[in-house]
Order: sequence, then C-alpha cells, then structure tokens
Amino acid sequence: MKKLVALMMCVAMLLGMGAAMAEDYAIATDTAFRPFEYTDENGALVGIDMEILAAIAVDQGFTYSVEPLGWDGSIAACKAGQKDGMIAAASITEERKAEGWIFSDGYFTGTQSLAIAQDTPIQGFEDLEGHSVAVKTETMSEDYANSLAEQYGFKVKTYGSTLAVFMAVTGGECAACFEDTPVIEDYIRNGGVFLQMVDGTANEGAEYGFAVFSPDKQELVDKFNAGLANIKASGVYDEILAKYMGE
Repeated sequence: MKKLVALMMCVAMLLGMGAAMAEDYAIATDTAFRPFEYTDENGALVGIDMEILAAIAVDQGFTYSVEPLGWDGSIAACKAGQKDGMIAAASITEERKAEGWIFSDGYFTGTQSLAIAQDTPIQGFEDLEGHSVAVKTETMSEDYANSLAEQYGFKVKTYGSTLAVFMAVTGGECAACFEDTPVIEDYIRNGGVFLQMVDGTANEGAEYGFAVFSPDKQELVDKFNAGLANIKASGVYDEILAKYMGE
C-alpha cells in the first residue's frame, strides 16, 4: 500500500502543475462500470482503470485528461479523432481488431456471467426459454448472450449502460442479464444492486486492453505497454487490484 500512496502523491503533484504542463493525451472511458470506472461519493472518477492509467502516466512521464463518455460514446469519439484512446475494460478480440481497434497488452482477464433477480424461479440457462435477457450493446456480454439465445430460446435486449442492464432485471423488464463477472460481483457487493450470480455460467472470457483506433496513436499504446510492465514489476499493479477487489 505504501507504493500506491506514494504513487498517488506523485499524481497529485502532477495535477497541481497542470497549469504549467500541456496535456498530452485525451482519454475516454465508460460512465459506470464498477470496479473499473465509476464516480465516487465525492464526485471523483475512480476505479481500477483510472488508477492503472494514472500509474502508467507517472511511470512514462505523460499527462492526460479523461472524460466519461459512456461505452458507445467513447468508441465514437476515438473513431472520430476527438479522443486519443479509451480505457473501459474493453475485451481484446479478433473481431474488434479486424474492425480497426488497436489494443495494448492485456491488463486484466474478465469473464461474463448470468445474473438474475433475487426473487425469481430462474436458476440457469434452461429456465430462460421465452424470456428476455438484458445486455449492454456491442460488448462481449452481448456476444455471449447471442451465442446461447437460440439454444435456450430467449430473446436478447440491448441497453446503453450497465446500470440500465441491471435495472431491466430488477424492474422486471427482463428475466436475467449477462455482464462482466467482476462487475456484477462489485455492484452486488458495493453498488446496492439486488441481483444474484448464477454459478457455473461464466464463459472463458478475454483480456481487457487499452485501445486506440488509428495507427498514428501507436506511440500511446507503446507507452501504455511499457508502463504496465513496470507497474506490474514494482507491485503497484497488485496494490491497485487489492484496493478495489480485495485480492
């Protein structure tokens, strides 16, 4: 924890010097995806992604601004050249690479799982026939749900945010939802979301990566990779995960 405290002091010093230092990169992120990015009770944008980015920036000597634009908004802003890159627990897939995503090395392995309301008779995939299942649009969770929909006879409904997905289930609009496993666990534990995980429903998952959408931004990816290796070697990376996940 001492390493993390020292790191945060360095970040604070850099922020205090902001008037004299030009921002190097404009970064986009999601709005609410605990524990990776979310707004705390003081209105600050926090989470695993935010602290990994801050640690890498200190290690690599660059400055940045970060704006929570939501999942779709972050992708659109990067593709339009309005942002240099995005960090939003984005799974690294071959399909996304083929669409022009340029990823960093993986910084976390995330799976997707099924979650249900606390007072439902549904207990697994077999009980979903004839029901609607909520997912966030253009995510691995949507892909996972679509891969099972025909087999188990359920309809996939897409939403623009994780909270909207959860509310669709707790509000009775959908019978269940698919979302990233650590995110469901965090919202149940800390976010006041009245859902329950369904054991044995997780897929194989994929690595999360920082992403840019133009070869001209490769330097930023290279800095991210170098910084990520360094904070893993120093122990700062493990301290960040322990702070948010208790690992």
